Amino acid sequence: MVIPMKDETIMYHSINGVAHITLNRPDQINAFNLEMRDALFQTLELFRDDRESKVAIISGAGERGFCAGADLTEFGTAPSQVIARAVRWERDLWGLFLTIQKPLIAKLHGYVIGSGIEIAALCDIRIAADNSIFRMPEVALGMIPAAGGTQTLRNLVGLDRAMEMIMTNRVVKAKEAIKVCLVDRVVSEETLDSSAEVIAGGLAKIEPELLASIKSSVMRGLDFGLERGIQHEKRNSYHTAKKH
Repeated sequence: MVIPMKDETIMYHSINGVAHITLNRPDQINAFNLEMRDALFQTLELFRDDRESKVAIISGAGERGFCAGADLTEFGTAPSQVIARAVRWERDLWGLFLTIQKPLIAKLHGYVIGSGIEIAALCDIRIAADNSIFRMPEVALGMIPAAGGTQTLRNLVGLDRAMEMIMTNRVVKAKEAIKVCLVDRVVSEETLDSSAEVIAGGLAKIEPELLASIKSSVMRGLDFGLERGIQHEKRNSYHTAKKH
């Protein structure tokens, strides 16, 4: 199944239970603009409701990178940064990411900048090519991350490292990214596609309700604290066992 979205800024197709969601502005290194935001929102809704698709791989088109961050021809320019960002928040793309009960895999290569990191951080598994370069440039542009980066990055790499990355705008290469848990796996550029497919194929064979229960246990536990999180895990385990 292939369903191109508006002007093809986002591409979607699904095969053997694995959906492929592609950021498709390769000439701009998939810089994230309003049109892409709206198309990605619609695509995530499509994936959420697509009964044939059990897991999704999110990637960026072209050789240069996954996503070069927000498109500065739209964001951070006239009429104002505040108004531009308010437009972004009108449709809660980042909140939608958190409601998806199916596994999301971020397949990363080349430049993974700003919004690119934030999108990846909202996925469940991050696999990166060894040529990946990560950076949070918002402070250098007179802004703060506004797509959940201050929260999700902290959850991934810890408080101190998240503060340092956001404040200093320094480059983090793949070799360091795996060490600090910014990504889960690093593979060669040549094996990135096949490695992501292997992970996705394995997940597609697992009962969807079981995977949804696992996501709920892990994600809700961040809000509950340890004691309430364990209680939530027990409830999920009980209900899952009861269905089987």
